[in-house]
Amino acid sequence: MGQDWILDVLADLKTFARENGMPSLAAQLDDASFVAQAEIASLAEENGVGIFGRGAATGPSDRTVGVQ
Repeated sequence: MGQDWILDVLADLKTFARENGMPSLAAQLDDASFVAQAEIASLAEENGVGIFGRGAATGPSDRTVGVQ
């Protein structure tokens, strides 16, 4: 399971926010989910797992999400 559980939590929070009239919070949780996915992928690559399994080639990893 690793860190993927956080994506489920963020999805649940986003659903709650949308269903309870909090569209700005829902949008922020969308952003948080994107950041969480990127960081989980980055951690997997650092640990030699990559997004396609251990040792798989994933391409350049010199980019940081959200930084211009």
